[in-house]
Order: sequence, then structure tokens, then C-alpha cells
Amino acid sequence: MSVKDAVANRFRAICKEKGIKTNELANISGVTPSTVYSLLDERRRDVSVITIKKLCDGLELSLAEFFSAPEFNALDQEIK
Repeated sequence: MSVKDAVANRFRAICKEKGIKTNELANISGVTPSTVYSLLDERRRDVSVITIKKLCDGLELSLAEFFSAPEFNALDQEIK
């Protein structure tokens, strides 16, 4: 799994757990819905740390809490 996929999966899981829709995540985080949809889109590869931080702020999570999920422990090598 790539870092991008792990980030997208983590946000999907948190939103599902909290009952938050994609547009609501954008609104509480101060980013555009298109930014959130782009982050969740499997075809997009780049993920901004600033965007991750804003989304975490909206979800009232620290970056440490966000990245402490098991999916980040076994990521594929990004340098090919």
C-alpha cells in the first residue's frame, strides 16, 4: 500500500466512524470539497501535509493520532 492510499483509507475510516460525509469534512476543516475529493481519489497521487493537517484539525486529531494507525506501519517503499 502506498502512503497516499493509507492516508485516504485512514480519512475514510475516521469519517465513517464519526458519521461525517466528505462535504462536511471539508466544511469543518476549512478546505474546499474538491480538495477532499481529490485526496480520496485513487487516481491522484500527491497528498499535501498541509491538507492532512487541516483535515486533522477539523476532526480534532493530532498528526500523531492520525499517523498512529496500523496501516502506516507496513507501507510499500516509495523509492523505486
